[in-house]
Amino acid sequence: MSKRDYYEILGVSRDATQDEIKKAYRKLAKQYHPDINKSKDAEEKFKEISEAYEVLSDPEKRRQYDTFGHSAAQDFFGRGGFSWEDFTHFSDIEDIFGRDFFGKDIFDIFFRGFDKDRVRTKGDYSSRGSDIRYDLEISLEDAASGVKTEIQIPRTEECKDCKGTGAKNGKVMSCPNCHGTGQERHERRTPFGYFASVTTCRRCGGSGEVIQESCEKCNGSGRIQKTRRITVKIPPGVESGSRLRIKGEGNSGFRGGPPGDLYIVIHVLPHEFFRREGDNLFCKIPITFSQAALGAEVEVPTLRSKVKLKIPSGTQSGTIFRIKGQGMPNLNERGKKGDLMVEVKVTTPKKLSKEERELFEKLAKIEKEKMGEIIGKKGKKEKNYGDGFFSKFKKFRKNLKR
Repeated sequence: MSKRDYYEILGVSRDATQDEIKKAYRKLAKQYHPDINKSKDAEEKFKEISEAYEVLSDPEKRRQYDTFGHSAAQDFFGRGGFSWEDFTHFSDIEDIFGRDFFGKDIFDIFFRGFDKDRVRTKGDYSSRGSDIRYDLEISLEDAASGVKTEIQIPRTEECKDCKGTGAKNGKVMSCPNCHGTGQERHERRTPFGYFASVTTCRRCGGSGEVIQESCEKCNGSGRIQKTRRITVKIPPGVESGSRLRIKGEGNSGFRGGPPGDLYIVIHVLPHEFFRREGDNLFCKIPITFSQAALGAEVEVPTLRSKVKLKIPSGTQSGTIFRIKGQGMPNLNERGKKGDLMVEVKVTTPKKLSKEERELFEKLAKIEKEKMGEIIGKKGKKEKNYGDGFFSKFKKFRKNLKR
């Protein structure tokens, strides 16, 4: 698989239109095909520009590439990198070059030696099935632990009655118009001599075969619509936007062509208590005035259970504590987990019992006396009330008196 930037390979800008990308591919493909260009690196360059075109000509693959770079391309082509089995734009080839290219069959020219049998089968032109996208919503808990779930995918499959041919009982006959060649030859005389041209057979569309009687089950299409149940295993640590590729579970190919792939796009639903940032989780818990002042040990919920958190005396509202290893598992590194970041919020009670009111009034009296000492007396320590706040307050109060 090429490590060069795909836009650089085709010589187009990152905001190039699909027409500009196709035009660039057409120019380079004609320039570097080994049958035309005899340089040693022509074959490798031809494969490289075809790989770039495969990604950039597909809007979804292009979006993934723009977001994740070559790491997304690995999902498209697998561990072995790009091969001609991954090239899905066979229908574009004829549109770009025409079937008759320099007097030869376009498929023979451009795919000779490159898994040609996957492109052309006896008597017809097969094509790969289209890919399917399925959006799957899961909870944050399922994203943390991983989950196996069953989904229903509507897709096209090969008709078993006609074996994908579209003909009743699978019986097809050689096209009487082109005698099975898939091409029509036309000759005409001009003042300059005889001129011959070869075009795609109008009757069989280039397949070389025609159907006498259509299959009743698929109405001659060779494919039928079905809903298939597929079990999907979601790995721990997935994030919203993560994409799983299941090869061969897309729509069936046409006339024996390979099926497309199924792409499952994950959407992790928002959680009522936790917020996620990468592998770390964030949450807020309430504590009382007494817990903040005296210190306490409180229970903190996690995605898996509960853990104890020690609150030191003198804790301020908004303080964040880190609990290691209680975040999300890392998708790429097995055994590695993020942390849980706990922000404490000191809560003010809205209703007080008689006993609570008496205690708070007593506390308020003590605090008033202490505050007066701190503000009024020079050199009084203020560390009991934290972070120099009263020092700043005293200075501000003094300036107001001027």
